[in-house]
Formats: sequence, structure tokens, C-alpha cells
Amino acid sequence: MIFITIIDRMGRIIKNLVSNQQNAGYKSIQWNATNNQGQPVSAGVYLYSIEAGEF
Repeated sequence: MIFITIIDRMGRIIKNLVSNQQNAGYKSIQWNATNNQGQPVSAGVYLYSIEAGEF
């Protein structure tokens, strides 16, 4: 499983971009600056977290 999550500087989850099984290979992803409800987020600094299971 692969998880890619956008978080704010307080550690709150803003958007879950990826949360599924992925095949090996080159991947690309783009965040459209919206939250999990589809609403635009405020301008600011956001971080991302990538978690991968065993491979």
C-alpha cells in the first residue's frame, strides 16, 4: 500500500491523495490545492507525507 497525504503545519490532514496499491514504475501526481471535501485551501505552507509498505 502507498499513502500520500497533504498536511498543514499543525499536522492536520488536508487531503489524502493516494491510498491504494500501486504497481512498480514511474509515477506522477499533482495536488489541486483542495481539501478532502473538494474545497479550496488557504494560501500557505503545506507538507506531504509518503508512506509505503513492504516492497
